[in-house]
Amino acid sequence: MRELNHNHRKRNTSAFTFLSWIGFVLAALFEFVGLSTLEEPFYVVGYYAIAAAFLIVTSLVLQKTIRDNEEDKINNGSFED
Repeated sequence: MRELNHNHRKRNTSAFTFLSWIGFVLAALFEFVGLSTLEEPFYVVGYYAIAAAFLIVTSLVLQKTIRDNEEDKINNGSFED
């Protein structure tokens, strides 16, 4: 990107990226610990595990979609919704 646009700068610092990964890993670890110590039947634990995985995936898709839409608005000069 730097070769095409000399004004381009890195969006996130290394520290912010590191904290983002640490937060994600801790959240996944706490979810695993919570599910493994839950004293409910296996189908209830499975339901919560699938719901947690679905929430993680949809969060990633949503943030990417929002980011891409905002980049399109900036790059195309269009400010329509």
